[in-house]
Amino acid sequence: MLRSGLFPSGHDENSWNEAIAALPGAHLLQTREWGQVKMVNGWLPTTWAWWNEQGQIVAAAMILQRRLSFSDWFKSQSVMYLPKGPLLDWNDIALRRQVLADLESFGRRNGAIFIKIDPEVVIGTGNPEEAGARKCELGESVLHDLQARGWRPSDEQVQFRNTVLIDLTPDLDQLLAIMKQKTRYNIRLAARKGVTVRIGDASDFESLYKLYVETSVRDDFVIRDWGYYHRLWSTMLDAGLAEPLIAEVQGQPVAGVVIFRFAGTAWYMQGMSGLAHREKMPNHILQWEAIQRAKTAGCRIYDLWGAPDEYHENDPLWGVYRFKEGLGGQVVRHIGAWDLPVKPLAYRLYTQALPRVLDVMRRRGKQRTRRLAV
Repeated sequence: MLRSGLFPSGHDENSWNEAIAALPGAHLLQTREWGQVKMVNGWLPTTWAWWNEQGQIVAAAMILQRRLSFSDWFKSQSVMYLPKGPLLDWNDIALRRQVLADLESFGRRNGAIFIKIDPEVVIGTGNPEEAGARKCELGESVLHDLQARGWRPSDEQVQFRNTVLIDLTPDLDQLLAIMKQKTRYNIRLAARKGVTVRIGDASDFESLYKLYVETSVRDDFVIRDWGYYHRLWSTMLDAGLAEPLIAEVQGQPVAGVVIFRFAGTAWYMQGMSGLAHREKMPNHILQWEAIQRAKTAGCRIYDLWGAPDEYHENDPLWGVYRFKEGLGGQVVRHIGAWDLPVKPLAYRLYTQALPRVLDVMRRRGKQRTRRLAV
C-alpha cells in the first residue's frame, strides 16, 4: 500500500532534487529551483511524494497552482500544472493509477478548475513520415488510462510535445560521426573562421538577453522580459544547474546558449544569435561545445528541446528541426499535456477565454521585444 503526502515529511527541503533525481523521467522542470522561479510569476509550488511500504519514494510531483485574474469571474478560481510531471515508472500500472487518482483528489480538495500534467511518456520515436519510426506501447497504454479517468488532450501545450535527443554514451569521435556531413563541415568552418567559445557567467546575462531579443524579432517568436530570464539563469547558475556558453569573433559575442543540466540530462532550451558573422556558423560550434561539456559533466542525454508536431516544411519548427537533426539526434514523441477538468463548466469557460488572452499577451510580447531591439 502506498502512502502519499507533502514533501518534506521528515526530510530536509533541500533533498527534493536528490529524491526526484532517482526517479524515472527526472526533469529540470520538476526541481525546487524551477518552482522558485515560477513563484515570482504567481505560481505556488507544492512538492508531493508517494512512498512504498519500505519508505522509498516511488513517485513525486511538484504541483504549481495559480489563482486566475484575467476576469472578475475567474478571480476566485485556480489552475494546477505539473510541468514534465508527475515522475514515476509509468510501466507500473497500479502505481500510475493511484498517482492519477491522488492528483484528482488533490485538485478537488484545493479548488482547482483543472489539473494539467505533462509527463515525458514516449508514444513513439523517429520522424513518423520516414522509415524507421516506431510506436511505443507504453504511451498507448497510458493514454488509455488517462481517457478512462476523464483526462483530455490539452488545448494549451505549454512545453514542446516532441523533442530531439542525442545519446551521449558514444565517444566524441562517434558523436561527430553520427552528425550530418554538412553539420560536421560547419563546425570545422566555424573554427577555421576564428569563432571561439567560452564559458560565461552572470556578467554575460545582459548581453545574452540582447542577443535573444534580436533572435526573437528576426525569427518571429515571443520571449519573456529581462527580469524573468535574469531570475531563471541566476537561480539555475547559483544551484549548479545551468551553464552559459558564448561564441565570439575577435572578442565580440555573436551567439550564445544556456545549457541546463540535471539528473544525467542536459537541455538546450534557449539559444540566441545576432546577424553579425552568421556566415561563420557560430551556432554549430556552440552546439558541439555544449555536447562535449555535457558529456564531460556526466550527462547521458542531450535534449535539444523541441521538434515539430507535423513533419513538413510548413511547421513553424521545421527549420530549427533540420538544424537539430543535423546534430545526429533522434526524434522522440511524447503524449503531450493532458487536462483533467475538475470543474467542467469552469473549464469550458476557461478554454474559451484562454486563446483570446494568450493572443493579447503574444501581441504585447512581440511589441515589447521589437521596442527593445531598436
